[in-house]
Amino acid sequence: MTVTTRETSSESRKTGAASSRTRRRRLASWKAFLYVVPALAFSLTFLIVPTLQTAWYSLYDWNGLSAATWVGFSNYLDIFQDEQLRDSFLHVGTLVVFYSFVPIAIALLLTMVISRAHALRGMSFFRTVLFLPQVIASVVVATTWLSIYSPNGMLNTALRAIGLDSLTRVWLGDFTTALVSVGFVGTWLNVGLCLVLFLSGVGNVQPELFEAARLDGANSFQEFFGITLPALRGQIVVALTLTVVSSLKTFDLVYITTRGGPGNSTSVPAYEAYSRAFNSGQVGSAASVAVVLTLGILIITALIGRLQPKETE
Repeated sequence: MTVTTRETSSESRKTGAASSRTRRRRLASWKAFLYVVPALAFSLTFLIVPTLQTAWYSLYDWNGLSAATWVGFSNYLDIFQDEQLRDSFLHVGTLVVFYSFVPIAIALLLTMVISRAHALRGMSFFRTVLFLPQVIASVVVATTWLSIYSPNGMLNTALRAIGLDSLTRVWLGDFTTALVSVGFVGTWLNVGLCLVLFLSGVGNVQPELFEAARLDGANSFQEFFGITLPALRGQIVVALTLTVVSSLKTFDLVYITTRGGPGNSTSVPAYEAYSRAFNSGQVGSAASVAVVLTLGILIITALIGRLQPKETE
């Protein structure tokens, strides 16, 4: 009888200890949850709720002041039927080339040169100058290039100085050059970012690989395409993601330099969303453009992310 009582008492203590540990774990998990509450509240207030509200507005014809009228998905159909909206999404394709593909190509070329000439004097200064556009406010960048592209700006002055007066023009006021001119600013902005990413990737490559390639008689191109480029796959994916997203959400550069003009030649979705919401009183249409642009960015980012190399154990 005594033995049974002792066993029962021991089991009771074990059960109590287990219950106590369970309560402590639950309390610890609640304490951990409290740490993320501020971030969650911030995201709900300034990201999730406004996004859902924007999606709701996109289903109405509303000018922002008077009563709204339910139109369903008509605003989304207008994106494909309205020439101005359709062109704004097509213009983004041109900007992707200048904001992403061209900077990545230039940065890869510079990486090939710098990786072979890392001991040259002044290389740190060269890297700093190339990355400098990333730390300058976008408003300052847009204003500077607006001055460069002006009729009497630095670009036309340089062309006149070398006898190429026939090439001078109002670069941001010409239907054929306005979008390309805006795109070139994006190239200037993103080359430094891509270069820094690629140089950091080259720094992770074992020097023995380069030494072995040089001993085997590999030239610069063979060394780059055989060692450097495969090692930079992860950095290229990151650069591609950052630059493509920056091209898709371009707004401030277009707003300051061209306001979507001349005509509709430099209009982009982000600017159209702003213009329709605050200038034309088409809040529902602006919301639909914003929703489609957001979904497009998410889908493209996910597709690019699939190019990321798998980590090997």
